[in-house]
Amino acid sequence: MRKTDFTDLDGKVLRVFLTILEESSVSKAADRLGVTQSAISHTLAKLRQVLGDPLFVRSGQGLTPTERALSLKDPAQNVLDAMRALTENRPFDPMLEEMQFQIATNDMPRELIFPELLRATRAEGVRLRLGFIPSGVPDPDLLRSDRCQLMLTPLPPDGPDIFQKRILSSPLMIFYDAERRCPPDSWHAYCATEHVDVRFPDGRSSRAVMRGVDQSQIRPPTVTLPHFNAIPSFVKGSDLISTDTALMKRGPLAALDCAPLPFKCEPVSIYMVWHQRSANDPAHRWVRNRIESTARALQT
Repeated sequence: MRKTDFTDLDGKVLRVFLTILEESSVSKAADRLGVTQSAISHTLAKLRQVLGDPLFVRSGQGLTPTERALSLKDPAQNVLDAMRALTENRPFDPMLEEMQFQIATNDMPRELIFPELLRATRAEGVRLRLGFIPSGVPDPDLLRSDRCQLMLTPLPPDGPDIFQKRILSSPLMIFYDAERRCPPDSWHAYCATEHVDVRFPDGRSSRAVMRGVDQSQIRPPTVTLPHFNAIPSFVKGSDLISTDTALMKRGPLAALDCAPLPFKCEPVSIYMVWHQRSANDPAHRWVRNRIESTARALQT
């Protein structure tokens, strides 16, 4: 019987394994990691040989993990976390490293912060690669599994291993088409108006950020959309309104008119969220500082 040689395993192999496990697909894992499918297939073949198990079997359009693969998920993640910890006190120079981050966020933070951040860092000669996934109402397991390394969200998930910091605060506004209507001028008028709403994949509404108001009195949305970028197409030329943060005027809702809410409602805060494994990593800390400074400039 062939004895497993653990030295055949390294961090890149474990990362490929965990990504296939999360995506249930070689092609999706390749897209996420930015490599070819053949590279992923070659790494998987190596891992199967080392561990003496198929690890994944084809099922319909995807891959189903074996019992052995499922049992290796947590140990593999723990090894990667430990390897990352070895680099925490290493010398760090952003000019000498190529950094890659996967970030979970919705339309507004993505479009307001990251184009400017990327332009600035590229002008400095920093090699920074960014990937984005929608956060919706975010799940802390996105960070725990390292599916993303950062979140920007108004609804930060809780957990003893989850860190957060507020980077933006913005009042809610009514977005509408001034050529078609005036904004509602009272709570009663607001509740009776037809709305456009965003609903995230888990079924929760973007209205979750409205705090201190009785949402049960607000008319159900006339149009429900999967993301904020689609709102202007429905509001423009109609009597519909959308309720979103004032910062949306500088991003996805720039084409619409806006007015203050005719009632009291708490401002919306945007939080930067990360896992404790990344707290002391110098590259991660550098990117967090750049995100925070870019966000701060939006409110000056």
